[in-house]
Amino acid sequence: MPMGRTGRAAPHPCPPRRPLLVIDGEIGALHESSHRRWLGPPKTASSARTVSLPPFLVALLRTHLQRHTHEFVFTTASGTWLWRSTFNRRILRPAIDGNLHAPEPAVHTYPIVPGLTFHGLRHSHKTWLIADGTPEIAQARRLGHHLDNRIIETYSHIAPEVEQRLLNALERRWRKAVTTTNTRPIAILNAKSLGTERASA
Repeated sequence: MPMGRTGRAAPHPCPPRRPLLVIDGEIGALHESSHRRWLGPPKTASSARTVSLPPFLVALLRTHLQRHTHEFVFTTASGTWLWRSTFNRRILRPAIDGNLHAPEPAVHTYPIVPGLTFHGLRHSHKTWLIADGTPEIAQARRLGHHLDNRIIETYSHIAPEVEQRLLNALERRWRKAVTTTNTRPIAILNAKSLGTERASA
């Protein structure tokens, strides 16, 4: 989900046949100023869209939703919206750059792709779609890119087979990534922290 976009938790967040993420045209983006945050429309009209989700992501979201009862999906521990700076400092950068240099964190994380930005994830997704032979209209609809009206009028409908091939390709990439990461460590518990947790158990 692009940074700034948010979602509400629901008893059944994903339909059984075609799990979807809906980015609402009126309240589909989390905006912020120096003092406040609020829900409003996405950056462009094309950004308001419906995105189909691959099975691995559906499973991860369901697991995540089972861990809290907050109205929104991605929040702080207390259920409030995340500031961009907080997300970047506490979640994204340790996951991407690793934190082996940090003094005694609860979990040591190894660097994955140092320097990668949140927007860079969009570029990676676009690259995967191109490599997997996804038609331009399907790429644009998924990423919220604007297309010439003549293209939209001609190819406004995306065949279910195209969408399914797209999801299958993403699923294969995920499984390959999981297999790769299982052959090398990504994170290790801090021994001191682990000992503290066992002592308090």
